[in-house]
Amino acid sequence: LNPWDVMLCVSGTAIACENALVVAIICYSPALRTPMFVLVGSLATADLLAGLGLILNFVFQYVIQSETVSLLTVGFLVASFAASVSSLLAITVDRYLSLYNALTYYSERTVLCIHTMLAGAWGVSLCLGLLPVLGWNCLHDRTTCSIVRPLTKSNVTLLSASFFLIFLIMLHLYIEICKIVCRHAHQIALQQHFLTASHYVATKKGVSTLAIILGTFGASWLPFAIYCVVGDPDYPSVYTYATLLPATYNSMINPIIYAYRNQEIQRSMWVLLCGCFQAKVSFRSRSPSDV
Repeated sequence: LNPWDVMLCVSGTAIACENALVVAIICYSPALRTPMFVLVGSLATADLLAGLGLILNFVFQYVIQSETVSLLTVGFLVASFAASVSSLLAITVDRYLSLYNALTYYSERTVLCIHTMLAGAWGVSLCLGLLPVLGWNCLHDRTTCSIVRPLTKSNVTLLSASFFLIFLIMLHLYIEICKIVCRHAHQIALQQHFLTASHYVATKKGVSTLAIILGTFGASWLPFAIYCVVGDPDYPSVYTYATLLPATYNSMINPIIYAYRNQEIQRSMWVLLCGCFQAKVSFRSRSPSDV
């Protein structure tokens, strides 16, 4: 057994377990039906599928060695991870809208916008996953293979370019969010004639959290996306594994950042797992703009 494949399988198992719990919590709790939780559910579903894809890829690689199965598993992984990244972009857009259009955020128009974004994200992700299955692969021409067989060089270049575009959009939106947060803090300071320590700490914490979210996303995916462009299939496979494995960690961290930190989900998880809830414990519902 290739130890790298084992680590990917272990990573996939952890990803599947973490995100399966999030999906179960959101489906179990009727209260978690707001646009914010719909987006978190979409992200958890995509990461759950990605985790299952890593497990299936390991099983089929060592049990059923078939070109058709290889294409299906690779296409499944591409679609799942693409949906995960697209859901992250949708969450970023939602956070920006919840701050930029705070007064009209809770309107039917926002719900329609969220559903349209998710439909587009999953549709595009499915199309990207189908490309290798429909013939955009290097099974019949090894010279066109990329570092991720059986994907072609042009295929992984398209995927990398899409990731870079999404990353730049998220970077721009998070910068705008930081500006809005700082402007709100300044307006509060003007109204109260001074900036209290609590306002300063809250602003600093919000900006720091945004930096952690974007930094985690970039650190996970950028090495693999860059290597997909500059790498060569003749290079040692350890380079591919060494950049791909950290990319999977993003799907492992996502539930912690976007789900388990939310106190509504914490309460629902307590009810789901324990079947009881201590009323004396106070939970504060977060707004969609909380980071």
